Amino acid sequence: MALFGNAHTINPATAQQDYARLLGQGEQVHAAFLLIRDTILFTDRRLILVDKQGITGKKTEYHSVPYRSITHFAVETAGTFDLDAELKIWISGSPTPLQKTFTKGVDIYEVQAILTQFVAR
Repeated sequence: MALFGNAHTINPATAQQDYARLLGQGEQVHAAFLLIRDTILFTDRRLILVDKQGITGKKTEYHSVPYRSITHFAVETAGTFDLDAELKIWISGSPTPLQKTFTKGVDIYEVQAILTQFVAR
């Protein structure tokens, strides 16, 4: 599942309110990123990928990944000619990683640090 677009951060408190129906009791959003129509949420329990589908974006897939299911991850920083940074996440039981592409609107090192904080628990 690849997401493309100009990513930027969302205030965690705003994401907490906007996605309250997805969250378990006491679950807190620590970071959130918007990629055109799609959103990535880092909560204290899991990674939530919100994938808007179709032309209108009314159909939405919510993909929940518990941090304990992440076996490893990799980041590829933007280069001189390739301005996009990429995050790859491998989930146990799946040989193909989830891939997320970030443009210069997001610090990929910040994304890696957030993911490291939760996966290393």
